[in-house]
Amino acid sequence: MKNLYIIGAGGFGREVAWLVERINYLEPIWKLQGFLDDDIKKHGLLEGSYPIVGGCDFLRNLDEEAWVICAVGAAAVRKHIIEKIQQYKNVRYATLIDPSVLNSSSVRIGEGSIICAGTILTVDVTIGKHVIINLDCTVGHDSQIEDFVTIYPSVNVSGCVIVGEKAELGTGVQIIQGKRVGRNAILGAGAVVVRDVPAGCTAVGMPAKAVKYKS
Repeated sequence: MKNLYIIGAGGFGREVAWLVERINYLEPIWKLQGFLDDDIKKHGLLEGSYPIVGGCDFLRNLDEEAWVICAVGAAAVRKHIIEKIQQYKNVRYATLIDPSVLNSSSVRIGEGSIICAGTILTVDVTIGKHVIINLDCTVGHDSQIEDFVTIYPSVNVSGCVIVGEKAELGTGVQIIQGKRVGRNAILGAGAVVVRDVPAGCTAVGMPAKAVKYKS
């Protein structure tokens, strides 16, 4: 079994631990060693039934190969963490796909990504690196989800959609076919996307309309 550490002690981290347990129930792949979190106050405590063994610097002192998965929902923060730990030569990135996920053989999923229970990925879908797709989502044919995107629960992405790097799609977002969501864009919960969303834009509503842009 491979030694695995979850970065990010919190609610979603516990959900990822449960995902690991579900994978291991079918085939024992991962030996979950615990959580990593840079909040010093958490060190030595338990998150669920697993210890918080230290911060990300804990990886630097390991002599053995360590597999990690980042369970931090904020896309920009997740990218910062991954860039920080890339200096550690013993680190490998797990890809975790819940056993209930439905996907065709033409779906491609990058390293470090998390695909949660109840999700459906149809055909010729590309999922980048370190992407989080939460519970009960759908991604349609020929869509592309770029690196470090966060998709919250019950999001429906139609066919031929492109979601740019570090975009965040709030709970219940719906995107009609052929639209593009720019990098660093944020879609509020329940937004319905019927036109392209520019990079760095926060959009909300039905249909989704821009309310602000990142400076």
